[in-house]
Formats: sequence, C-alpha cells, structure tokens
Amino acid sequence: MEEDKIGKGEVNFRLRDAIFGRQRYWGEPIPVYFKGDTPYTIDKSDLPLELPEIDKYLPTESGDPPLARATDWKYKGKYNYELSTMPGWAGSSWYFLRYMDALNDDAMLSDASAKYWENIDLYLGGAEHATGHLLYVRFWTKFLKDIGKISIDEPAKKLVNQGMIQGRSSIVYKDKASGKIISKGLKGDYETTEHRIDISKVKNDILDVDGLKSSHADYKDKEFVLEDGKYNCGSEVEKMSKRWFNVVNPDDLCERYGADTLRLYEMFLGPLEQ
Repeated sequence: MEEDKIGKGEVNFRLRDAIFGRQRYWGEPIPVYFKGDTPYTIDKSDLPLELPEIDKYLPTESGDPPLARATDWKYKGKYNYELSTMPGWAGSSWYFLRYMDALNDDAMLSDASAKYWENIDLYLGGAEHATGHLLYVRFWTKFLKDIGKISIDEPAKKLVNQGMIQGRSSIVYKDKASGKIISKGLKGDYETTEHRIDISKVKNDILDVDGLKSSHADYKDKEFVLEDGKYNCGSEVEKMSKRWFNVVNPDDLCERYGADTLRLYEMFLGPLEQ
C-alpha cells in the first residue's frame, strides 16, 4: 500500500485504561481540572494533589463519586477537579522502586540505590495482574528510564504466573419441555439444559433439594425428578467464580477442618509453574 501510495503503516500504543478511573474516595486524586468541559492538568508546582476532607465515603445522592462531597475543593478556587481517583494499579506500579530508598526525603530514590538494587529478581503474579498491574508497572518503569530516573528497562528479571484457582461446579439439569429438574442418571431420557447451583447445597454430588428451594426463588416451585430418593448433580472443574456458584469460603473450611488444614492445602497446590 505504501509502494502504491494509497496508505501507510503506523504503530499505535495505548494503555488498558478502562479500570484506571475509580469512582471511590481512597486512591490518588487525578491531577486534572476542567474549564467548561475541557480538561487540563494542574501545574507541577501545585503537586501533590491531596484528598479533600468529606463527610462520608459514599457517592452523592445524584450518583457522583465521593469526591463531589468536598466543599470548596476547586483548583485556583474556581475550577472543578476530576472526581475519579486512581486505582491500586497506580501507586503499586512504582512503589517497588521506593522500597529501595524508602527514607529518602529528597528524591523518589537515589542514583546509588537504583544502581545497587536494579530489577526485582522474581515477580509472582496472576492473570489479573498480567492484564492490569503488570502493564502499568512495565509502562512506568520504561517511562522513568526514558526520562533518566532509573537505568533498568524492565521491572523484573523473571515472571512466574501462578495460574488461576479452579473450583468444582455443581450442575442440575432442567427439562426443556416440562421445566422439571432431572437427576443426572435420568437426564438421558430428556432434552435438558445445564444450570450451575450453589455448591454449599451439595455434598458428595448429592443435592439438598429443600435447601436449594428455600434459598433460591428460581427453584422454589420446581419438581425434582430423583434417583432412589436422591438428586445426583453433575460436576465440572472450571474457574472459581461467583458466576458459577462454586466459590469456596475459607471461613467455612477453617470452621470445619481448622485453619492449619487450609493453609497446608493451599501451600501444596503446586507445582507453582502449573
């Protein structure tokens, strides 16, 4: 296309910023103010922008973020500030550098500290860290190198992603024609759809039918087709998520088996790389 002079190649870079602005109080205020609808950054001489005092840490009655509760909080006394705050990704993307020289009152860190410590030796992070925090910590590291504050180009020498905790989901089977809930061993006689249910209502794949009915309105009036007087659930190993109703509450395990049992189980889930 370039040879034919009908187009040109271009590389665009962008940060994944959908989660960067948080509508909550705790977090670094974003140093931006507005003239009309146009945003401007505040002068460097006015940094740091600190959180204002507010009466309570809740959104306003009209739905604005908590910072809208601040009285007389305006830039130069007349311009409205941005009301969102930065997330944990912001501060946590540079504090590994601050740890190198935490008592330095004159700079983020000294040249000597930066040269001595350099990179993190080993960084452990999960999937969410990879798509959120890790983008920012690499971006900020490269930015600080570009402006001559540090000499490293990457924040860590080695990254290990420890994967994702999975859970065992429990499944019931709903007959498309009648709406009846069919036990697993009988579902071959029906055309069914799968539905995840709260695993706290299941023990050894046997469903507490009355417990499910009393806790979940969708099943309150349903007819359950049983096998030998019991409802047998199906199961699936997948991501542990509220969406699949398969989240295990650590408090329940501690109460049932003791905290040390839970700690040992989690410590030996490895190998870490898997």
